[in-house]
Amino acid sequence: MRQENLTVERDEHVAIVTLSRPDKLNAISQALHRETLDVCEELGSDDDVRVVIWTGAGRGFCSGADLTGARPPRDDDSQPPRAQRLDELGWVGRQAMAIYGLDKPVIAAVNGVAAGAGMSLALACDLRVGSELSRFKTVFIERSLSPDSGMSFFLPRIVGYSRAADLIYTSRAVDGEEAYRLGLLDRLVPHEQLMASAMELAKQIAAWPPLAMSSSKRVLRHNLDVGLEDALRYETAGLGYARRAPHDVREARMSFVEKRPPAFTGE
Repeated sequence: MRQENLTVERDEHVAIVTLSRPDKLNAISQALHRETLDVCEELGSDDDVRVVIWTGAGRGFCSGADLTGARPPRDDDSQPPRAQRLDELGWVGRQAMAIYGLDKPVIAAVNGVAAGAGMSLALACDLRVGSELSRFKTVFIERSLSPDSGMSFFLPRIVGYSRAADLIYTSRAVDGEEAYRLGLLDRLVPHEQLMASAMELAKQIAAWPPLAMSSSKRVLRHNLDVGLEDALRYETAGLGYARRAPHDVREARMSFVEKRPPAFTGE
């Protein structure tokens, strides 16, 4: 699949989404935003895709909202006041929900700068692989803005409250090594090995039973903000969902007994 502002490639059960506005450090324009929503919807409904990798073309991952030229959609006078609307997410909220809401693992291969809404995009992914060229910056306070695009939700859950406050209040840049120490990156690899390492991780994940993986993601996400009893109930429901693939349940058992690599199909 090729869109105007991003590309999607397939490698077995892995989809690689590449933001493709390298001259703008892959800043999010109105067109790129819409294509992102379309791609998330398509990949979310494609059972052959088990893992998604998100990366950027050129030397940047995503520099945030495009402040030049055509901007992402925003409120205008033709709409009722925000307080009277049912949908108060805005374009940045809808994008965060689309990526975070994918029920299959998503890996960000952070190949360069990830700033503002671009940093939020990386944080919305389940895992982040980066290199010495990765660079994170919250940016919002520099634009006289408070965080949006899910930043205030994702960042403290990943690095903790006080570290999130430090990064948001100071807007200081964080390089790859510090990002790894803080937990913004889960893997730190040499830049020339970035995509190969992200693909290796993706294929390792894609080899497991897809329904069990989807259930695992749902349970992890749901249980971030609930008490133990609710978490245990949701885990039990997740086990039932994972068992809806009887072939994979049998294959997991038989491959262990027969001491051979499993072959999971999602059925």
